[in-house]
Amino acid sequence: MAGTLPTYVDLTYVVDENVQVYPGDPAFSCCPTLTIPKDGQTVHSISMGSHTGTHVDAPYHFIQDGATIDTISLSSFVAHAVVVDVTGKQPKELITWTDLLPYIELICRKAALPHGVVVLLHTGWSQHWQSSVYFEHPFLTRDAAERLIALGVKAIGVDTLSPDETCVDGSTPDFGVHHVVLGAGALIVENLTNIASIASGDWLVNFVPLKLKGLDGSPVRAFASRASEHLPANAVSV
Repeated sequence: MAGTLPTYVDLTYVVDENVQVYPGDPAFSCCPTLTIPKDGQTVHSISMGSHTGTHVDAPYHFIQDGATIDTISLSSFVAHAVVVDVTGKQPKELITWTDLLPYIELICRKAALPHGVVVLLHTGWSQHWQSSVYFEHPFLTRDAAERLIALGVKAIGVDTLSPDETCVDGSTPDFGVHHVVLGAGALIVENLTNIASIASGDWLVNFVPLKLKGLDGSPVRAFASRASEHLPANAVSV
């Protein structure tokens, strides 16, 4: 019906041979090993890094004794969304605590709910997916990450390669946000898309990974579902 609002919103990129990966990460490849004409069934062999496409970082990604992706409870991968609009940011511009201040009350309200809260930084950088500009995304400051964790945020999601700076000149970023968030046992979701579609209303975001034993992260099929019925009246955003 025309005008009907979606119940689910896909927040995930298609994974194929054109998927953009972090500098130095393995490329994605896929080839058939069985075919219907020859074998009566279709099976493919897939090769990719643990941080391919839309994916979630486990603490073990940067923390030596951090939790691996298979040991994290399912409840950690479902949270109420707060979308922070930072679409006015320029390439490589910092996202600071000041940018987050208008959303703090809502973050705190949703952090107190049973599912907790994931803060989604909407830079608009998904429009640059599969281009060199995608590497030049804005990024969060360590200080802002520390303050978000102090509020009880269980995950930070971005529509970019990383919440930290991405370098393509061979230098290494300090990965301050990764160390803060993952060091606190929280999660990071990267390469999200369609965040603008859930900027208004109340949504639950799901980013459940594959149960890959001992690994540092996993691709996900991230999506959002309407959550208004789960929220008390005083927690509904406007």
